[in-house]
Amino acid sequence: MVKQKIRIKNPTGLHLRPAGILCKEAMLFQSVVTFEFAGGISNAKSVLSILGACVKYNDEIVLICEGEDEEQALEHLVKLIEDGLGE
Repeated sequence: MVKQKIRIKNPTGLHLRPAGILCKEAMLFQSVVTFEFAGGISNAKSVLSILGACVKYNDEIVLICEGEDEEQALEHLVKLIEDGLGE
């Protein structure tokens, strides 16, 4: 298992469009991809789970990847989030 703290840079947080992008990209990997936020754990391969976390601008999440391609998944998804998830 690998994990990394990351700050959300999207001005509107993880609303539907960036949540969909994060979900689509997380599904490219075989690893289980989740994130911790506000005491809960959300499934990054579920748009509803991402939206339900209510992550806003400048919030910090801990991205967690566990599986055979965990390091590649973490590296790819951290870069994606740092780049603003397409926004």
